[in-house]
Amino acid sequence: MRSRYTDRFTALVDACVLGGALRRNLLLSLAEAGLFRPRWSARILDETQKVISKITKGETDGSYQRAAIEAAFPEAVVTGFEAIEKTLTLPDPNDNHVLAAAISISASVIVIDNLSDFPAELLAPHEIEAISADSFIAGTFTLDRVEAIQALKRMRERLNSPSLDIAALIRKAEAQGLLEVATLMDEYQSFL
Repeated sequence: MRSRYTDRFTALVDACVLGGALRRNLLLSLAEAGLFRPRWSARILDETQKVISKITKGETDGSYQRAAIEAAFPEAVVTGFEAIEKTLTLPDPNDNHVLAAAISISASVIVIDNLSDFPAELLAPHEIEAISADSFIAGTFTLDRVEAIQALKRMRERLNSPSLDIAALIRKAEAQGLLEVATLMDEYQSFL
């Protein structure tokens, strides 16, 4: 779905964020509503599969979740950033591909929970900001509260394994460190 936001707000989403089911569902529900344009590389999706397998202790290999992500957002895969990757010097060289992908698409932000791996001084020349999933989801929510509320309501209604009422969803968000998101959901729970 296209909205007035998607043309000006592109976010590269990292595997550490896509790996967790709640973060992934929240982010992708807001993206599906057109509040931002999500992007990732095939390498990020490879890592996402590994994270999902690790989180689920091997109960799933993450291929189902990856296929669902790819089917929902076929235009989101970033390619052609390898030359940029070779020029970058992040603290962990294994993260260079993430920044390279973000640069290649002129992303506004990288949504990542390992913020220390993406120092602001290394991102500033590229006009990119690293932001936690919690802050990003909360900020995206405030772009259009009505649309965001509808997106989160649809997400909650889709959850059936297990189904969650809004109070349980708020507790789950808090338990996973999504404190800004939990506060917003609590504020608007009568609409969710």
